Amino acid sequence: MTYFDTAPTYGTEEIVGRALEGRRSEVVVSTKIRPRDRDTEVPIDAAAVRASVEASLGRLRSEVIDVLHVHAVRSADYPFVRDEIAPALVALRDAGLVRHLAISEEFGSDPGHEMLGLALEDDLWDVMMVGFNLLNPSAATRLFPTTSARSIGVEVMYAVRRALSRPERLRELVTELVASGALDGGRVDATDPLASSSTGAARPRWSTPPTASPAMRPADRWYSPAREVPSTSPPNIASINAPALPDADLAVLHECFGHLDQVSGD
Repeated sequence: MTYFDTAPTYGTEEIVGRALEGRRSEVVVSTKIRPRDRDTEVPIDAAAVRASVEASLGRLRSEVIDVLHVHAVRSADYPFVRDEIAPALVALRDAGLVRHLAISEEFGSDPGHEMLGLALEDDLWDVMMVGFNLLNPSAATRLFPTTSARSIGVEVMYAVRRALSRPERLRELVTELVASGALDGGRVDATDPLASSSTGAARPRWSTPPTASPAMRPADRWYSPAREVPSTSPPNIASINAPALPDADLAVLHECFGHLDQVSGD
């Protein structure tokens, strides 16, 4: 593993910094700022941007942040991010405190990628964090052709959320989509929505071209003081190391869910 994604609000910057001490040059580290104060919802200013970056550098025990995301940006906030926050980020990059400027969407409220569509109109961003999973693969047609053409890095979020890790939530979501007419009830069995392919827990992962950033639940976290490889890999690592799905399974998934853009998979 050579890419580590963290954030002040995750509470993991300090442990990432300790874990990578002495090996920092071997990895890429991503962290984040939010366009609004998390508690007050007041937009941040250039001073707050710099203060957040300097605090992150201290916790990460690093002289530079490889990828800095403006995180969970809403469409309505994008003009402010572009006009007010981006210049502060450029100044930090020019000062050598940040290497690459990034932006991430609030996928839960923007599953159709409206904000990132706006961001692609500007030549500002080196990396984008995109919501993308088999229940909403719309980024594959709406964003990825442009990010690929411009060599913009893509970090996937929402790769596996509640609906793809909890069968009862998946059944509930699919039932809602069938009832609304978004899914063909004759094509997808609401009681076992993924029965027609080999997807599911502990089965081969859905292969995607960008960097995937699956959220780790507490039960998935593992630690070995002796740095020994466990006999049974943690679920996320086992999934990453598994082979890609067969083309036939991918075709079935695309036929069933490829048109969806209204859900996040949460």
